Amino acid sequence: MRLQRTARQASPLPGGQGHFRSDESAALGPGSLPRTQALAGPPYAVAMLTITQALHDQIVAHARADHPDEACGVVAGPEGSDRPERFIPMLNAARSPTFYEFDSGDLLKLYRELDDRDEEPVVIYHSHTATEAYPSRTDISYANEPGAHYVLVSTADTDTDTDTGDASCFPFRSFRIVDGVVTEEDVRVVEAY
Repeated sequence: MRLQRTARQASPLPGGQGHFRSDESAALGPGSLPRTQALAGPPYAVAMLTITQALHDQIVAHARADHPDEACGVVAGPEGSDRPERFIPMLNAARSPTFYEFDSGDLLKLYRELDDRDEEPVVIYHSHTATEAYPSRTDISYANEPGAHYVLVSTADTDTDTDTGDASCFPFRSFRIVDGVVTEEDVRVVEAY
């Protein structure tokens, strides 16, 4: 397993070397890319993200706090578990409302920490500030963690939350992105695992 993790470090999470442009997703639309019901073979046979209410709310809160810039981060979990547990908000080094970029130093530190804790990125998330919660062409091209759930939160309609603090007002969607194929998956929010 260590060799696999070292090889993965050679191609880090998106953003360390590229940009993610959410403005492209408006042109794509949800029906523009091929979709499948589920990816073949474990651990992708069931296309569903199960996440705690607390983690869901933390991701949405981060997206809201960084608006009008895109927010980004990772939720780590035990290696091979597909269980998101540890919320890790990252700084959008680009400070942009249309793309995000992980700081390369922060990214290196994150991967070393994940290795030390026998964890992996279970969820890679970011927000779209002016478009729907759907992967842009750039999001798709830089998606290089086939086992991760790619979560997008749209903060485009900031009027939906009238200071109620209700995180459910913001679209929260999850996708698997493998070899350029986008598969939307259900999101199940639970109180605890």
